[in-house]
Amino acid sequence: MTVRTPSIDEHPDLATLGLRYEEAAETPTAQVVEGLTLLTGLYLAISPWVVGFTSHNSLTVNNVFTGVTLAVLALCFATMFGRSHRIAWVAPVISAWTIFAPWLVSGPAPSIGAIVSNVIVGLVGLACTIAMMMLGKRRAGTASRRVPAVPTDPMRDQRQWPGTGGPA
Repeated sequence: MTVRTPSIDEHPDLATLGLRYEEAAETPTAQVVEGLTLLTGLYLAISPWVVGFTSHNSLTVNNVFTGVTLAVLALCFATMFGRSHRIAWVAPVISAWTIFAPWLVSGPAPSIGAIVSNVIVGLVGLACTIAMMMLGKRRAGTASRRVPAVPTDPMRDQRQWPGTGGPA
């Protein structure tokens, strides 16, 4: 008799964790934070034309690229947070980069407007993305009391996942 060992994707705890993150993403607070992150990314992408520093080519390219990336990440978090929560750490890194980019990107010194715009957008993005990460962790931790466990056969769990001691 052969016993089929399931892949980690089929583990019941992983399905429950995915449900918890999806529940966290459906709260009104999470939706506001995701929306603000999306708007922050879109503004960052168009900021060279709004503020008027398109002559600074490298900072313009940087802002367009990082803004589009932040907006796409915000869309991913809004539509499938249960699957994309593992890369949520990337969004605060992008926001922090935005703050320091005017001084670190090569080329002529940017204008005061470009620096102020990047610092403000970076701080707003950092606040939103950290709030998004913390909201997901806090809600995922508290949701375990409200999300019912995936109904399974206790003997099946013990046979397929040796050493786990079955369900709690």
